[in-house]
Amino acid sequence: MGKRILIVDDEPAIIKGLSFSLKQDGYEIDSAADGEEAVEKFNSNPYDLIILDVMLPRLNGLEVLEKIREQSRVPVIMLTAKGEDMDKILGLDYGADDYITKPFNILELKARIKAVFRRLNGANNEQVIRFKDMTINLSSRSVTIGDKDVNLTAKEFDLLQLFASHPGKVYSRESLLEIVWKYDYLGDLRTVDVHIRRLREKIEKNPSQPDFIFTKWGVGYYFADK
Repeated sequence: MGKRILIVDDEPAIIKGLSFSLKQDGYEIDSAADGEEAVEKFNSNPYDLIILDVMLPRLNGLEVLEKIREQSRVPVIMLTAKGEDMDKILGLDYGADDYITKPFNILELKARIKAVFRRLNGANNEQVIRFKDMTINLSSRSVTIGDKDVNLTAKEFDLLQLFASHPGKVYSRESLLEIVWKYDYLGDLRTVDVHIRRLREKIEKNPSQPDFIFTKWGVGYYFADK
């Protein structure tokens, strides 16, 4: 059985075109034309990936994403109108795994989908990273501290995985944008600071005196090496 994808968009032509093209690659396709229908279908069916437009009637894409993230880490690729930089930032901050701007090339979207599935398949040989009382499971993209699950957004997890995989290595904000956000992301450097602050709030007992992620003033951030 092929992987099942839910396409959420209020433009019938986009749903029709994507459905036809993705079915050619062996995916099973379901669709929804507004935010409420998307949530209903998500609650009633299992999906391996969701393609979610930001601009939707009834519930917008970010509201849908928020509801999905309350109960699932299913991969989500956001569709945004050209120039909606804040929507891109918010979409990733809410826990999207990637985004692509309209109009888009179907081949590029297919490449993004394959990249998401490759990440989930756990190409990394080291599937678990442990440090102090933190356990990072790379294949399930989950984090526990002690016996408590920590709910991270996609980008928060990507940052933590990068840091923990290279303890002691200092990353500048520019390099973090390039490595974690990819695709020539042109966002404000403060985006990195905001994500680091929120990540610390979730994993540190005292964010102002961190145990895991440290700041090297004037240079960048790094993960504890001992």
